[in-house]
This record gives sequence, C-alpha cells and structure tokens, in this order.
Amino acid sequence: MSTADLIIENARIVTMNPAQPFAEAIALKDGVILAVGSRADIAAAAPTARRRIDAGGASVLPGFIDSHIHLFTGGAQLNSLSLAGVTGFDSIARAVRERAAAEPSNDLLVVEQAAYFMFGEQEPITRHVLDRVLPDRPLAFFASDHHTMWANTPALKLAGILHGRQVPPGNEIVMGADGLATGELREFEGFAPVARLTPAGGREMLGLQGVEPSFPPTPAQRAIDKGIIKQALAYCASLGITSFHNMDGNFYQLELLGEIEAAGELTVRGRVPFRFIPGMALSELEKAVEMRRRWNSDRLKADFVKIFMDGVVESTTAHMLADYDTAPGVRGSSYFEPAEFDAIATEIDRLGFQITVHAIGDAAVNRTLNGYEAARRANGVRDSRHRIEHIEILAPADLPRFAELGVIASMQPTHAPGGYYPPEPILSMVGRERMRLAYPWQTLRNSGARVVFASDWPVAPLDPLLGIKTAMTRGPVFEGAPDERQSLADSIAGFTLDGAFTEFAEASKGRLAPGLAADIVILTGDIEATAPQDIDTLKVATTICGGHVTYERNAA
Repeated sequence: MSTADLIIENARIVTMNPAQPFAEAIALKDGVILAVGSRADIAAAAPTARRRIDAGGASVLPGFIDSHIHLFTGGAQLNSLSLAGVTGFDSIARAVRERAAAEPSNDLLVVEQAAYFMFGEQEPITRHVLDRVLPDRPLAFFASDHHTMWANTPALKLAGILHGRQVPPGNEIVMGADGLATGELREFEGFAPVARLTPAGGREMLGLQGVEPSFPPTPAQRAIDKGIIKQALAYCASLGITSFHNMDGNFYQLELLGEIEAAGELTVRGRVPFRFIPGMALSELEKAVEMRRRWNSDRLKADFVKIFMDGVVESTTAHMLADYDTAPGVRGSSYFEPAEFDAIATEIDRLGFQITVHAIGDAAVNRTLNGYEAARRANGVRDSRHRIEHIEILAPADLPRFAELGVIASMQPTHAPGGYYPPEPILSMVGRERMRLAYPWQTLRNSGARVVFASDWPVAPLDPLLGIKTAMTRGPVFEGAPDERQSLADSIAGFTLDGAFTEFAEASKGRLAPGLAADIVILTGDIEATAPQDIDTLKVATTICGGHVTYERNAA
C-alpha cells in the first residue's frame, strides 16, 4: 500500500486494455498508473492520495494521441482570422475588414481556412478579388489544406513576387496572361516569400521543407517563437492531447522544444521528423541520425523521416493513375521518380528509421508502397511500421498491400468529404468510381491494416472528439458508396492505442493499465452514452500527462 499522487474515482473508465476494458477508479503515482479497478481495488492499493478527482460518472480515457499535426504552424495561426465555413464576397469582406481594423499595425493580415471556391464556383480566388476585399494592405488567404495561398496585390508587391520568381519543381507562383502573378501561390516555395511577412517571419513554416532560418534568430525572435509553441502545447492539452506526432521539422524547432522540455514546460509528449525533400542527397540523412541522437527522451523524440510524394486533390497536384474528371489530360505528378524513391526508402529503412509519406492520389500511394516493398527486399523484413499519410484515393489492387507490408494507414477523419466537409468539389474532380475507395479507413481496417487517426491541424480542427464523431458518422457521398463509419471503440483506438503503436510505444501508453504512463483525459460526460452525432459537444474536463495535470476546464 502507498499514497497515490492522484486518484480519479466515480468514473466510467474506458481503459483500451482488453484484459480489463472498464473500471471505476484509477490511482497515479510518480508519473505512472499505480492501479486500475473498482473503488475497493484502489483503496487497497492506495488508501490515501494527495489529491482526488470525482469524475461524476464521466468518461475517463487514455490521453489522446494526435498522430499528424503541425505544431509550430498551428500555434502561429491560433490568433489568425479563420473563415472556416464562410462563403460569399460580402460575408468574407466584412470579416476581413473588421479584423484589419482591429490589427492596424500588422505587416500582413493572414486569413486561415479559406475554401478554394469560397467566392463561388465560377469565381476563383485571385489577387484582383482580394484587392476588392482589402485594397490598401497586404492580405493573404491560406487554403484549409495549407498547400495553396492567395495574396492580394500589395502582399505580392511587398514580397517581391508580383512579376514572378523561379521556384523549385512542384511549387508554383501562378502567372497570368498579363505577365503578373495571379495571386495563387502553390506549395511552400511558392508562398514562402509572402509567409516571411508573418509576425514569426515565416520561421513557423520552415520545418515544412526541413530548412533552417537563413540567419540565426535573435533572442527576441526565439522568445516569440517559443511563446508560439507553448501556446500550441497549451491548446493541445485543452483538447485532451497528451502526445503528438509533428509532420514538419528542423533543428531550430527541435532546439526550441528541447529548451521548453528542459524548463519542465513540455506539457505534451512530441515526435518531430527529419524532412527529406526532392533533390536532397542521401548523405543528408546523417542529419536525421544526429537528430535522433540528440533528442531521444520520453517527452521528445526525433525518430522518423517525413517525405511528401504529391500535393492535394483540390489543386490537381495529387498524383492520380488516371486523369481528373474535371481536368482531362491532368493527373498531377509525384515529386520522386520510382527508382529514386525506391533508393531513398531503402536507405532510410536501412538506417532504422520509420518512414512517413504524404500520399494523397492513388498513383502516389502506389509509388510509396512500391518503395516500401523495395526497402523490404533490400534490407529484409523488420518491424518498421512505415506509414502513409492521408490516402485520400486508393487503387483496389493496393488495398491488401498495407496489411501485407505492415504499412500503417494514417488518416484524418475530418478530411473526408461527406463528413466535416461537403462532398464537392472532390466528388466531381475524381468521380464516383474512384470515390468508392476514397478515405477508406474502415475498408482498410477490414483488410487487416492498422489505421491510426489524426487531425492534420491546422489544416483541420485539432479536437480529437470531433475526429471521433466524424469517423463514426461520415455517410456515403453517393448511393451505393461503401459505408466507412467506424465503431466507437475503433474510433477511440485511432486516437489512443493505435497512436501508441504507430510510435512503437504500445508498451508504455495508449492504454490505462498499471505501470503505463499516467496520460489521461477526463471528459465532461459519458462518451458511450452520447449519440455519435453529439460526441463533439462533450468537452475535456481535465488532461493529465505523466501524472501532472496539464489542463483543467474549471480551474480557478
């Protein structure tokens, strides 16, 4: 018997532990779980506690693991204007002008969550449209997928790209017939000149390309950036997140996170990748090895490599096996040739890293799977747990290969048309036949593949409860389409148990059992008694990471 640091009682505990699926109380001590069971079990294991929390019959779950976010970028955008769901010129202009009046000193007014056709299906976003919204100040709209930015004329002038600029393949400053930029900027190198005008100077986006700041940030700039990251960590904790897998990374971001950890302020456990980009020599992977050596604690790891294979459907940059239905002759393209990616995957695998690849189109998914198979042939079979992110369109022949190769399908419930977002324009762009295997998380799970869930914040809302709701309620986008709705148990597992497995940590977290990390979320109600469509009305009451309370909804 001992004194617990914290006991949670009067709870409906969903442990995700098959040996003990449910409990009513849990005791924590020294950052780990001391006991799980009935009140009598806990009283026997820990008769006293420094603190007790009465959950009031609400659900207690393992802490949420978001397996795909962009922490620094998301933090920088917490204070930006979001136009999620806003359409029509008048509504957009009103919101932008009100924010502009409230922020008169910002060099660049940034708008987030812009939809590609928010001004109407027949009016694409251009600098001319944005000039009408705000003519006298630099203005930039970020697409919700963060693969496209639109800027008005003052912003293009200030960034020095009104007359265009050469950018690497796969990136584009779209030019008009008049020889001037239209305002549409595709992928990071296309919009980087405008992004540098943000309060963080674009440093929050450098990890997307795995590059370091051009000049060492000043102490003041480092303080700004560290504050942004800490704000993002606090936001994660407020939503019950106790671990995240970052999908962009560089030494600078890791150094900031390391300093936060050293100060005892890393309230969410994190993984950060090495970014391998097109044109990079294999010898650059020595930096990945150095990252792994320097950051390898239970709070902060740099133990995987992130790669982009293609773009996104909305801008027709996702690589398809057949033409887009709305753009004959256009299939998008992959950033790596087949033999090139095979060699890259083989070397990364040889070095013992997990590989994580953004692949949205069916051709990009196929090319990624081929690379993983080539690595297995060259290096032998190992427990690599390589991943593919998004898998928005999947060829039928590639469905069984996930289970066969042990590849994890990392998917974002809120991305899928017919759930959080409407079916269009994706349905028209890819057509009904391809939509039968679009965002196919339940189909993949049924095939024997491991599926893990995430948000892709700030591309989509961070809230795991919204993700769980969407995974359970997303309906077919047309009659006869497969039903991809998941059970509550599988949906929770996607944000807990499966996330832990994905980072090779299933022996230490993702479940609530004695000896495992005391990473826990207490909700405001009973998730099992809540209708699936109402799950996102539940809130997080308390978040605990490593035995420490990192968020309390009703804190004084």
